Amino acid sequence: MKVALFIPCYIDQFYPQVGIATLQLLEKLGCNVSFPLQQTCCGQPMANSGFASLSKGCDVNFVENFSGFDYIVAPSGSCVLHVKEHLRDEKRPEVAQKIRIGIYELTEFLTDILKVENINASFPYKVGLHNSCHGQRGLQLSSMTERMLPEFSKPEQLLSMVKGIQLSKPKRNDECCGFGGTFCVSEEAVSVKMGKDRIKEHDANEVEYITGGDTSCLMHLEGILKRQGSKVKTIHIAEILNSGL
Repeated sequence: MKVALFIPCYIDQFYPQVGIATLQLLEKLGCNVSFPLQQTCCGQPMANSGFASLSKGCDVNFVENFSGFDYIVAPSGSCVLHVKEHLRDEKRPEVAQKIRIGIYELTEFLTDILKVENINASFPYKVGLHNSCHGQRGLQLSSMTERMLPEFSKPEQLLSMVKGIQLSKPKRNDECCGFGGTFCVSEEAVSVKMGKDRIKEHDANEVEYITGGDTSCLMHLEGILKRQGSKVKTIHIAEILNSGL
C-alpha cells in the first residue's frame, strides 16, 4: 500500500508536530508512507475567497506531486474536502479524478481503509471533542443532529481505543466554532462569539484538552483560550492517537 502524506499549510507553518505525529502513526500501523517534497497549498483559501481561477496552479502542482499513489492521507478534513470537490487538471483529468477518489482525512482512512480496531495509545486526560464542519458535514466523519440517522463518529470511535482518556462532548455537539477560513477575518466579532460559545460548553465539562481533526479550528479556539487566560489546551487527534504507541 503506497500512501502519500499531504500536510496542509496550517500544519506546515504553525503545527509541524501534527504532521510528524500523523507520519509516525501511519508508519506504526504498517503503511509505506511517502512525503512529496514539492507539495504546496491545495488552493482552498483562494477558492473560498472567490478566486478559484487563481488556484489552477495549485491544482496542477497537486496532481504532479500526488499521482501514482494508492491513497493520499491528510490530517485535515477541510483541505481533503476541497481536493475531493474541486481538484481539476485539464491536461490530466483522469489522474485528477483518481486523486479526488483516493484522498482521505486521517480518521476516515484509519476507520474505513485500515479498519483499525486497536490503538496502543495512552492519554490520561479529560478531553473535549470538537467536530469541524467540513469533516462532519462534508466528509460525513460523524452524524449530524439535523438528520434522523443512527449516531456515529469516526474520531470518537478511534479515541475510545485510547487508554486513560476521559472523552466528553459539548451540549451542542455539532455546532461550528466560528473559524470558517476567511470568515474569521471578514466577520471577526461573530467568529469570536461563536468560538467563545464552543469553549463555554467545553469548560462546563471541565476538560483539560480540546481535540479535533482540523488545526485551523483548533488554532481559532486556542487563540480565544489564551486570551481568556485558560489552562485548557488544544491538541490534534493525530497527537493523541500517536501518544504512547
